[in-house]
Amino acid sequence: MRAPYSGIPLPGWVGVRPPHRHEESEVTQAARAAAADPAGTGSQSSVPVDASGMPHGQPVLDRLVALLDLEPIEENIFRGVSPAESPVRVFGGQVAGQALVAAGRTVPSERRVHSLHAYFLRPGDPSVPIVYQVDRTRDGRSFTTRRVVAVQHGKTIFSLSASFQVEERGMDHAEPMPEVPAPEELPTYGERLGDLAGEVGGMANLPRPIDMRHVTEPPWLSREDGPRDARSRVWMRADGDLPDDDLLHVCLLAYASDLTLLDSVLARHGVYWGVDQVHGASLDHAMWFHRRFRADEWFLYDCSSPSASGARGLATGNFFSRDGSLIATVVQEGLLRVED
Repeated sequence: MRAPYSGIPLPGWVGVRPPHRHEESEVTQAARAAAADPAGTGSQSSVPVDASGMPHGQPVLDRLVALLDLEPIEENIFRGVSPAESPVRVFGGQVAGQALVAAGRTVPSERRVHSLHAYFLRPGDPSVPIVYQVDRTRDGRSFTTRRVVAVQHGKTIFSLSASFQVEERGMDHAEPMPEVPAPEELPTYGERLGDLAGEVGGMANLPRPIDMRHVTEPPWLSREDGPRDARSRVWMRADGDLPDDDLLHVCLLAYASDLTLLDSVLARHGVYWGVDQVHGASLDHAMWFHRRFRADEWFLYDCSSPSASGARGLATGNFFSRDGSLIATVVQEGLLRVED
């Protein structure tokens, strides 16, 4: 039997949820504390660091959970913040996860999200809050549809459409999981980075709420041997324990889905963020959620790139639980520019 959630008290995620989630959240202080303290140093006297010196573990995961627990400021309107330690622009997985939280908090809890389609329209500014406005597009007998726009400085930076469904029985099949080594047999992300921690770009030099173990050679290492197959396989899990809230686990998977997806494109061309003159951004993002899962248990992210052209790269990914079940499918197109 699973142990109870061991993290900091988070009122929006712990306990029985009411039919409409937006009535429950009271987390302005927790989110602001998380933004000010992304490494989680305020929740424990000693925060673990990995082999490259970056904070990780339960305190860091608690900070991410708090950031995803949005502040309701009006009917169908929510506010989120970004960590103080952020890239130049808001991380795409963060805004996608927060937008999905906003949508889910206007939907009865018995309806689970089964798909989302999103566009990244403008770079997000991590120094100011993001306002999420929810349009209750449709409430049917079996399906509920929501549209969310994320606004900063009076302009839309992100839009998302999500569909929720009452669980039903039906046909059931799935592609098998590839044969890969177990995550315990693989080096940690920090061990893989080693002395390159200060050179590699992206999320490499930020606190790590997600434990990642590369099955394929990471692109910042494989680039030394030139182009290789357009594939990236990584074991992942939330680096700690999570409350028993289905929406939270789905939102964390959405967050994790943007971490390594475009790596499959970069591997095909033997380049990587920070090490080479390559610049990029997510353009659009789609996910389909097939089966129940827990984000604090190991899942394999199997990504490949069927095409790149016109300064854009397309990547697809499948998430598998450790028992081999296909739990989600992802497709993203990214802007990728390489300077000569």
